[in-house]
Amino acid sequence: MARLVAATVEELRTHPEERITVRQVAARAGVSPATAYTYFASRDHLVAEVFWQRLQALPSPQPGSGSPTALVAAALADIATLVADEPALAAACTAALLADDPEVRRLRASIGAEVAERIRTAHPGGIAEEHLSVLALVFSGAMLQAGMGYLDYSQLPERLAVATAIVLNGAPT
Repeated sequence: MARLVAATVEELRTHPEERITVRQVAARAGVSPATAYTYFASRDHLVAEVFWQRLQALPSPQPGSGSPTALVAAALADIATLVADEPALAAACTAALLADDPEVRRLRASIGAEVAERIRTAHPGGIAEEHLSVLALVFSGAMLQAGMGYLDYSQLPERLAVATAIVLNGAPT
């Protein structure tokens, strides 16, 4: 599976996302298409898995100095910039995560749960569920806007910091 995920990233670096197929990724990974389809039901599933694996590899937020607001904003910025340096991958992840594929829906739910857990972990005093819900919504909206090209990924940390301050403190810091 790791070879297929790595091959997906390589394919995205050399071909437009809409032209990539599971068969191409399998060939690049040196596995048969049947093997690739054993793990991944679709191209969208493959690309969503790339984001999921990068998210899982991201170190967990650690208790640190700073306000709870700053710690939560930093945790969100870490996730938001996972694919910032690779525009083709970022665009492909946006499209893939919106797909109506059962495996992608499963990954989307896992990603959402992981984002929520990272917010909880980053906030040292515990976070109200209402705040968590709003921050998750803000985060997903920010990622969608960046993926659609309305925002640059480099703008996300500052935008998320302002939104986090508004949600947690009622005003930007």
